[in-house]
Amino acid sequence: MIITSHPKFKKAYQKRIKPNPKLIRQTSKRIKLFQENPDHPLLKDHALKGSKLGLRAFSVTGDIRIIYKFKSANTAIFLDIGTHNQVYR
Repeated sequence: MIITSHPKFKKAYQKRIKPNPKLIRQTSKRIKLFQENPDHPLLKDHALKGSKLGLRAFSVTGDIRIIYKFKSANTAIFLDIGTHNQVYR
């Protein structure tokens, strides 16, 4: 799986994840898992509804999510990362 990052994702990562070393490690593990198997049950991957229709999300922790969309069968673009309230507003 090839992953690219939208500038909004990079900015959110710097602000919300980077200050916490534990979150950096957990995020890295989940991204690696996503690259190996996007359907892995630990990711709790799901399609989004409403204004985010066409996008998907997976869990990094109980409350941290990564919002993404597939560009092709083997390429995804990460759009946002943060808590449930931060990414779904």
